[in-house]
Amino acid sequence: IVEPKAPVVVSGDNIYIAWWTNNTENGNEEVMFRASNDAGATFSDKINLSNSPDADSWRVEIAAEGADVIVTWWETNQTSDTPVARISTDGGQTFGPMLRLATNGTISNTTD
Repeated sequence: IVEPKAPVVVSGDNIYIAWWTNNTENGNEEVMFRASNDAGATFSDKINLSNSPDADSWRVEIAAEGADVIVTWWETNQTSDTPVARISTDGGQTFGPMLRLATNGTISNTTD
């Protein structure tokens, strides 16, 4: 059994937190994210980074340096267990597409 965690990373005055929850409209596990850019005085609204109704998104990890943030997790359904990532370069205000990390070959994203 994997216990839910809320990994946190601190970089200067930036605090980034990610977690997974099944308290969502579709009932699946989804990856959430919040950021503070003022040493924790305030936090942004939560962002659903995974938004994947056909898979459970869980086992989240997070890393950051300054305003660069990378959040990784696993997308799991009946037939696959795939590691994915999303990257922010603006302190967690916005994130690029979900990258599907392959064992070999080209990394693909959700727009493919």
